[in-house]
Amino acid sequence: MVDHEAGELERALRRAVRGEVSFDTTSRALMTMDASNYRRVPAGVVAPRDADDVAAALAVCRERAVPVVARGAGTSIAGQATGVGLVLDFTRHMRSIVSLDPDARTAVVQPGVILDDLRAAAGAHGLTFGPDPSTHSRCTLGGMIGNNSCGSHSVAWGTTADNVRELDVVTYGGERLRAGRGLDGLPPRLREALRALVDGNLALLRTGFPELPRRISGYALDALLPEKGADVARALTGSEGTLGVLTEATVRLVDAPAARALAVLGYPDESAAAEAAHTLLPHGPLTVEGMAADLVAGATGLPRGGAWLFAEVGGETRAEALSRAEALARAAADATTDHTVVADPAGQRALWRIREDASGTATRMPDGSEAWPGWEDCAVPPARLGAYLRDFRALMAQHGLRGTPYGHFGDGCIHVRIDFDLLTEAGIRVFRGFSTDLADLVVAHGGSLSGEHGDGLARAELLPRMYGDEMVGLFSRFKDLWDPAGGLNPGALARPQRMEENLRFAVLPSRPVDVEFGYPHDNGDFAAAVRRCVGVAKCRNESVSGAAVMCPSYRATGDEQHSTRGRARLLHEMLAGEVVRDGWRSEVVRGALDLCLSCKGCRSDCPVGVDMATYKAEFLHHHYEGRLRPAAHYSMGRLPLWLRAIATLRAAPVANALAGVAPLAALAKRVGGIAPERDIPELAPEPFTRWWRRRARGAARGGSDERGGPGAGPGGGGASAPGQPAAGAARPWAGEAARAGGRAQTPTVVLWPDTFTNYLSPSVGQAAVRVLEAAGLRVVVPPGPVCCGLTWVSTGQLDRARSVMRRTLDVMAPALDAGLPVVGLEPSCTAALRTDLPELLGTADPRAARLADSVTTFAQALEDHAPDWRPPKIDRPAVGQTHCHQHAVLGDAAERRLRARAGLTGELSGGCCGLAGNFGFERGHYEVSVACAEEQLLPSVRGADPAAEVLADGFSCRTQLDQLAGSRARHLAEVLAERLP
Repeated sequence: MVDHEAGELERALRRAVRGEVSFDTTSRALMTMDASNYRRVPAGVVAPRDADDVAAALAVCRERAVPVVARGAGTSIAGQATGVGLVLDFTRHMRSIVSLDPDARTAVVQPGVILDDLRAAAGAHGLTFGPDPSTHSRCTLGGMIGNNSCGSHSVAWGTTADNVRELDVVTYGGERLRAGRGLDGLPPRLREALRALVDGNLALLRTGFPELPRRISGYALDALLPEKGADVARALTGSEGTLGVLTEATVRLVDAPAARALAVLGYPDESAAAEAAHTLLPHGPLTVEGMAADLVAGATGLPRGGAWLFAEVGGETRAEALSRAEALARAAADATTDHTVVADPAGQRALWRIREDASGTATRMPDGSEAWPGWEDCAVPPARLGAYLRDFRALMAQHGLRGTPYGHFGDGCIHVRIDFDLLTEAGIRVFRGFSTDLADLVVAHGGSLSGEHGDGLARAELLPRMYGDEMVGLFSRFKDLWDPAGGLNPGALARPQRMEENLRFAVLPSRPVDVEFGYPHDNGDFAAAVRRCVGVAKCRNESVSGAAVMCPSYRATGDEQHSTRGRARLLHEMLAGEVVRDGWRSEVVRGALDLCLSCKGCRSDCPVGVDMATYKAEFLHHHYEGRLRPAAHYSMGRLPLWLRAIATLRAAPVANALAGVAPLAALAKRVGGIAPERDIPELAPEPFTRWWRRRARGAARGGSDERGGPGAGPGGGGASAPGQPAAGAARPWAGEAARAGGRAQTPTVVLWPDTFTNYLSPSVGQAAVRVLEAAGLRVVVPPGPVCCGLTWVSTGQLDRARSVMRRTLDVMAPALDAGLPVVGLEPSCTAALRTDLPELLGTADPRAARLADSVTTFAQALEDHAPDWRPPKIDRPAVGQTHCHQHAVLGDAAERRLRARAGLTGELSGGCCGLAGNFGFERGHYEVSVACAEEQLLPSVRGADPAAEVLADGFSCRTQLDQLAGSRARHLAEVLAERLP
């Protein structure tokens, strides 16, 4: 569509509809892809507010012959949620549960309703919606109806089509109708045409469809047979938006078991598990899911075996559910290698998370190479699954391909991502050849090309191999009856495009682009790093539970561009250069990345390990290269320099006094790009390193400092030993580090004096010294300034960050040579040492990897190097937050164990505090920063027991609590030090 035609379409739509009309670069770029291998660029996007808006938008498009595609969460895996004309985005407005009738066990929903929202509403009445794909936390009912989604509980409750009662749709031609059972409610034209189609092809419709639980491919024309009640709603379900646009649906609800138990059964291998799956069905399980060891390597909690079946059962009580699960496990015992039965809900969730994340984890092979959908969900009769899988594996080997099958074994449905080479012509030929061969194999086993996700652009071309030309001809006739103009989702299902057309990889650069980070998990290729995002959209979850973090800015704004997936899509389009045309200078991409908190939550929570914090730093580096930067990059990106200068001049009291003068503070914030709502944090009158040196001098004189106590170690290279004076400040760092490293009887650790601890909260460092010494460890502190480079990295000043890191390595070389562990207190700095430093410096300096490997957290250091030490008993509840970088990079298992040993009870909240280093201080970020804090952290602290200890190891988290809640939080080291003798 040329620009003037797009402009005319946009103006006409703005006149016709009340919802948002978006033809800007960002909106179009966000809709180019779904979770498939395909990419189609739309002309624009409309977010309709109601059915009238849908009808009006269709009328405008019909007048101009513009195609239309309806879209929910965009998690479709076959490409059917992409389109070249107008996208109707139902996730913004049409997402209401119109009514819920617990007596009739039905609900009326709009297409944008998120499945988990419906399940929560139904759950209040002991009901649920049966189909539950792994994307249940973000997929929409409209998308599920379009694809005929299923999920893991289909052995009990069937597919979406089995749970649909009536559908309100608008056709491309403008007809509004309600489809249910029978033809009487349809417009006369359509009613008579459908009757003629069915009556004229009764034999074919009765014999041409395979009987299996997961037959999703093609149009369900057999549902129109008179003996099946001419179920038009069933025939429309799974039509992928090619026949009409859904505006409302009446769906069936089912009784939710009051209690559930999960039997995880181990088998020698995948074939044994596949052969056994259908034999469990007589026991009435709710699910029978299967996966093999090559998918879940390293997962904990699974019984012994090379493959597993997850069989869930229900009951009126936990005891009943547990008894049924144990009975199922006993019945299967002859074929299993081991089993475990879990009735605890938390334990079940942990195990199910392994399965639900498989749609993302399967996108990488064990060696890190990429794997793709395309044959994501073919299905065969359950009793034939074992034989089919053996043939499937053999076919992959024949074509030189690898994949990790898993999925709904009880229904005979297999998910798999395969390491297709979709970047070269030769690889694409292999993709096509394998696909046609596999289609024949599926048909030979009596199966369906799609068992859950639909045919879309990926498999519709192969439907004649499954159904024959005559039946596929009927599909085209059926499409023409509903959409004679062909305006709805052309290229999908009927008259499909070729499977290798519109692949999303074709537009990417053929050679790696020049970048600063090493991207070690993507062979140094930034495009490959961006390709990690396959669109499963876990980042679009609107709430998080437990310790999860990703993606706080999306949850605060609800805007796709501020999700991890949205940002990855924009970077993809930036590299493609078609929609986003100004490369690294793009203001569209910069705008989307601006609200990325660099929390690193996606690095751990995204199933495929997208690392948007690193991508943002990379982008900012190139975007501002040779140009004037935002003021905040100079004020906060170079914060270590400013704080060091103030400390050198001993000007902290003066700076604090000036910050207390409102006009001067306002001016400073304005010049520095700092949000006016923020208070400037107070500087410590004495940095930690100066305290350390002063303490060492007192110890060298044989006395004790009134604030440090005896047994201190010098910052100039000395070390402390419990109950012994230090050796003296003059002792060289290199010599002391080497000698300390050899004292097996007194384990020695290097305490990292990060910028935040050193200049803003030295009490944390002082407390850590006391605790580490009390645990029997010698403490050394690097001489002179060291820095992880975090503030330069987060603002994209990567050349400067690299210089800072190299100087740090020079200082740390003696400790690295001595093999000393480096204890970090500030999680963000510790995480930067662990990841940013080696990934930015790469392999050119082997010291970078050595430093990263030596870094440990405070709690982990105590656990590893003082395992017999017992912390003082606090015996009080604890609230607060696990730092997002701790969660994403470092892990908090040791911290949890240390808190438990100290008697600090309760769980810390997840999410992100919202301050996130410089983010929450930058002008324009305050509202999002507060919204992030209000999600979990602030409510947990406000609702806590007044006696609770408020814990926050991160300086940002403590500052956010202080400024937004007036609550004083402390580092775990401070809490422990306070109770030491």
